[in-house]
Amino acid sequence: MTTIYYVEDDLSIAHSIKEYLEQHNFHVTIYTTIADARAAVKAMLPQILLLDWNMPDGQGDRFCRWIRSEWKQLPIIILTVRDDAKDIVAGFEDGADDYVVKPFELEVLRSRILALLRRVNQVKETRLRCDDILIDTEKIAVFCGKDEVALSQPEYQLLLLLMENKGKTLMREKLLEQVWDVNGSYVNDNTLTVTMKRLREKLQNPMCIKTIRSFGYRMEDTL
Repeated sequence: MTTIYYVEDDLSIAHSIKEYLEQHNFHVTIYTTIADARAAVKAMLPQILLLDWNMPDGQGDRFCRWIRSEWKQLPIIILTVRDDAKDIVAGFEDGADDYVVKPFELEVLRSRILALLRRVNQVKETRLRCDDILIDTEKIAVFCGKDEVALSQPEYQLLLLLMENKGKTLMREKLLEQVWDVNGSYVNDNTLTVTMKRLREKLQNPMCIKTIRSFGYRMEDTL
């Protein structure tokens, strides 16, 4: 199910759109301020963001710039009244992908969402971040703060898997399979424990990598 964060202070509009989209296999969470939406995005990324241009605590351009500084591929659709449509040019410069002018047909919004998801799913994010940890997948480089960290291949693959699934608990069996078994390497369960210990030490024991006892590990923002 596709997750959507909907930033809208008019709850009557927000709830009607939420109800419609959830009838079409979307999961929608409403945020009535940019501050709340910002905190939610830091905790866990949605698959798409709907953003009302004028919010009580600011306009959408600043929020778009902040998102693009961290997550270049997060799809953003701005919802705006016709009088503000001219300002959307700035929104696109700051990172919005599309906009819909109010009032609009709900089916039009859904079709725009689906089209945008199809487009962005063809592009894979190359810079992944959690707290102070950054992976640049094009360079195959890992940074902790401003310092580059040298990782072994299993350590890098383990971190990449956790980062790509940020907010989700990954079972130990899945990690063993994805990091080692796919390369035809026979390992035991202790291999994962040792690799994780070394990875944490190299990353200065970050709070964002959590052990889920008896299950596996999860990576999530804490800052």
